[in-house]
Amino acid sequence: MSVRDVAEYILRSRGEMTAMKLQKLVYYAQAWSLVWDERPLFDESIQAWANGPVCRSLYSAHHRQFSVVPGSILPAVAIPQLDDRARATIDAVMKFYGDKSAQWLSDLTHLEMPWRRARERAGVPDGAQCEEEITLADMHEYYSGLRANNPVV
Repeated sequence: MSVRDVAEYILRSRGEMTAMKLQKLVYYAQAWSLVWDERPLFDESIQAWANGPVCRSLYSAHHRQFSVVPGSILPAVAIPQLDDRARATIDAVMKFYGDKSAQWLSDLTHLEMPWRRARERAGVPDGAQCEEEITLADMHEYYSGLRANNPVV
């Protein structure tokens, strides 16, 4: 599975959305897959950019686009290569986060430890450019704690 498969699945499920929102939904899909399925959805890293988590390889697929439409990440005839567990995880993430705005999602990530810890490691202030990776270990640790406190998520 690749980040492009996850992103295209989200777009085909929800339709056109801003690039920023797509990036945040991909991030949350990765985070909750680590907790619920005990595995990453994709191998590509996620970085702690100024506006929240961003997967650079996905960014390169939608660079200079404000809105991203289904069929723009993978060709329209391609089927996202996801197994049943991955689709179920993404669907659950979409049910919880999917109706939130891009800004709301970005603001939420700024409050959460994985993004903050990556930026602290890089030694950058809020608003500054940063390419520090948000580690899978930090994501798993933080979101596992949320699950323990709120089993609905």
